[in-house]
Amino acid sequence: MSAIRPNEQQFLELVNSTEQGPVVMLNLLKFKPGDGAASYGRYGDAVVKMIESTGGEVLWLGRADQILIGDPAETWDAVVLVQYPNRKAFVEMTSTKEYDETHAHREAGLERTVVIACTPRVGLGV
Repeated sequence: MSAIRPNEQQFLELVNSTEQGPVVMLNLLKFKPGDGAASYGRYGDAVVKMIESTGGEVLWLGRADQILIGDPAETWDAVVLVQYPNRKAFVEMTSTKEYDETHAHREAGLERTVVIACTPRVGLGV
């Protein structure tokens, strides 16, 4: 089972990043059997308001239909792209008591997840 929260080192890397501009969080989600999707939905309903209060927005969300490249045994149920004005806004939002209370629904709903912080670039080169 993968972690549902970042470990301390991962969180510190995000906090200490030198990137200043917008960040898009790529979320790969695998729901727990049964009411996992409903639990995550309760988290989503509450957290969208928090995201918007930071100046962020949900850019895209959808069902993950097929693994084209990668391990077909590691399927995902949903993908969500969320943009924040910067990493600081994300850190501040996820550090509040309100977010922590809402996060319980995320933990109840997810079997596993991957969240990747992505920095916009021009062109495909690094």
